[in-house]
This record gives sequence, C-alpha cells and structure tokens, in this order.
Amino acid sequence: MEKKEKIIGIMGGTFDPIHNGHLLTAECAAYQYNLDEVIFVPSGNPPHKVEKRITDAEDRYLMCMLAIMSNPKFRVSRMEIDRVGLSYTIDTVREFKSLYPEAKIYFITGSDAILEIFTWKDPEELLQEAEFIAATRPGYCLSELGQGIYDSHLNSIHPLEIPGLAISSTDIRERIIQGRPIKYQLPETVEMYIKKHNLYK
Repeated sequence: MEKKEKIIGIMGGTFDPIHNGHLLTAECAAYQYNLDEVIFVPSGNPPHKVEKRITDAEDRYLMCMLAIMSNPKFRVSRMEIDRVGLSYTIDTVREFKSLYPEAKIYFITGSDAILEIFTWKDPEELLQEAEFIAATRPGYCLSELGQGIYDSHLNSIHPLEIPGLAISSTDIRERIIQGRPIKYQLPETVEMYIKKHNLYK
C-alpha cells in the first residue's frame, strides 16, 4: 500500500490573544484541505508590528497551548518566538520544509494578509515554497488576486470560506480595556489566563 503524503498546515499570527475565529479557521482548513495537522506558530518579532506593543511571547504561546488542548490535530510551535531577531514567514516556511521534507505544506492566513503578500520578504520564493490557504474575512475580497502580479501564482493560493465570525484580537483587547464582555469570543481557558495574569489592562 502506497504511503500517504503528510499534509501540514502552518498557521502563523501574533495571536494576541488567540480567539475562536483563529480556531474555526484552522478547523475549516483541516477539513477542506485534508490536513493531518495544523501547527500554530505565534510570531516572535514580526517586522510589520515593530512599532506596536505586543504581549510577551511566552503569554501568547501559553494562550495558544490552552486554546488547542482539546483538538488532537492542533499543536503549537515555538519556532518563531525562540528565533533571534525579526521573524519572517519565508524563514519559517523554509524551516518547516527542512523538518518535514516529504510533507506538503500549506500556510494558512487571512485573505487580507494574502492581498499584502508582495510586501513580505522574498514573496516570489515564498509562493514557490508553500501553498497558501486564504481565509475570507468580512470586508475583504479575493477577486483582487486576479490582478497583475498575482497571475502567475494563482495555483498557489486557495480560498477558504468560513462562517462569518467578526472576531478580532484588536477588538478583544479593546473590550478588556473598556470592561466589556469577551465570553464566547475565545476559549474559556484563554479568558481565564487573561484574567489571572491581568493582560491587556
């Protein structure tokens, strides 16, 4: 019997904090693209957020661990938070390819990020190294991918329709500052961690 090729989804992000929208996206991607596992990769020092205040990497890592505990297909990698210097997606993809040389690798991200991919480091090489799953979010349209610079890479970018969950980490942080409820927007374990460690106040 021929051995099945392993299919891995890498889901990068700040995860500040991780929420149910992230988890739903990962679950939908795993189902639609038959992924064997989804690896969440909390960013270390993302170059596009150098000027922004980001919660400590260890807190974001632990929140991810708490969030994915009940799903056997999900795991969390420390790859980027243990990396010295700025974290670039191309370096992460290359490292995963060296760890899993026989596997097919998808990088899961939002459609808004895909529309900015040519501002990332080594975008042409990145689109050759991995295939992308672009999750649609409210207010973003993947039809723009048909324009010009994307033409030769459309086979590397796959759409993922997910139920309309307008949940964002930014909104959750603002809700906490304002004392508004965040229940059911993120796993209860993550909500309890945030309260225990007094994050985002």
